[in-house]
Amino acid sequence: MKLAFTKMHGLGNDFVVVDGTRRPFRPTPDLIRRLADRYRGIGFDQLLVVEPPTVAGVDFDYRIYNADGGEAGISGNGARCFARFVRDEGLSASEVLRVRTITTRLELRHLPDGQVRVDVGVPRFEPRDIPFTAAARAERYTLTLENGAPLEIGSVSMGNPHAVIEVPDVATAPVAELGAELQRHPAFPESVNVQFLQVLDARNARLRIYERGAGETQASGSGACAAAVVGKLWRKLGPEVTMHMPGGDLRIEWAGDGQTVWMTGPAVAVYRGELEWEGAWVGEQQI
Repeated sequence: MKLAFTKMHGLGNDFVVVDGTRRPFRPTPDLIRRLADRYRGIGFDQLLVVEPPTVAGVDFDYRIYNADGGEAGISGNGARCFARFVRDEGLSASEVLRVRTITTRLELRHLPDGQVRVDVGVPRFEPRDIPFTAAARAERYTLTLENGAPLEIGSVSMGNPHAVIEVPDVATAPVAELGAELQRHPAFPESVNVQFLQVLDARNARLRIYERGAGETQASGSGACAAAVVGKLWRKLGPEVTMHMPGGDLRIEWAGDGQTVWMTGPAVAVYRGELEWEGAWVGEQQI
């Protein structure tokens, strides 16, 4: 049995998308890791599975799997690719889609210029919601690193946990080393996505991202939202910001506490294919 898929990317953050509305697709962590292998599989940062809605008021459910086999609650770049996939595959012609992940409801809007605008939801700052072990909400937190040095961060949940670090220059930031250390830090019981933020002015910032289950990626929609939100809390960024990432730019809008975050950017279909993988399982069917 063959598995049809579409390879997509949002600013270089790449995805494999599978239609699970016609035939259920329940990949095992082992299968996900094998598919994600860039030398022996297809290669991707995340796997997205489109599913029929299971609650009222939602057009689709969807699942997000990291390259290491773990499941995520949100992917901003993935959400835009999801919207493009659903339209390209004829699953919906609606200009506005309402979708649900395991943690978050999202609204996706197709724009006339081909970009997708995403209502990413209201950011959550309470430590228990991130989750983060701080005793109380604060704009800035200080963590102790393994070498005993202090590190100042901001932290927020965008449906997944984020730590934001301001740096003078993202080009020289220790992204891999510090990102990996924060992901295993006991302050983040479910690990964390780490953003390295260089503020250029109130409307522009550079960003590098180290994601859970994927490592450094070319871009991250939820990471860009988290960095914009924390930058505004720190009074370094305004309500509309362009985040410049290695993979490209996203426009992020956030009016302030209690308000939803909007993200606008592109989604690109790279190619479509069929996979035949001996011994792997799709739902209850062996392929």
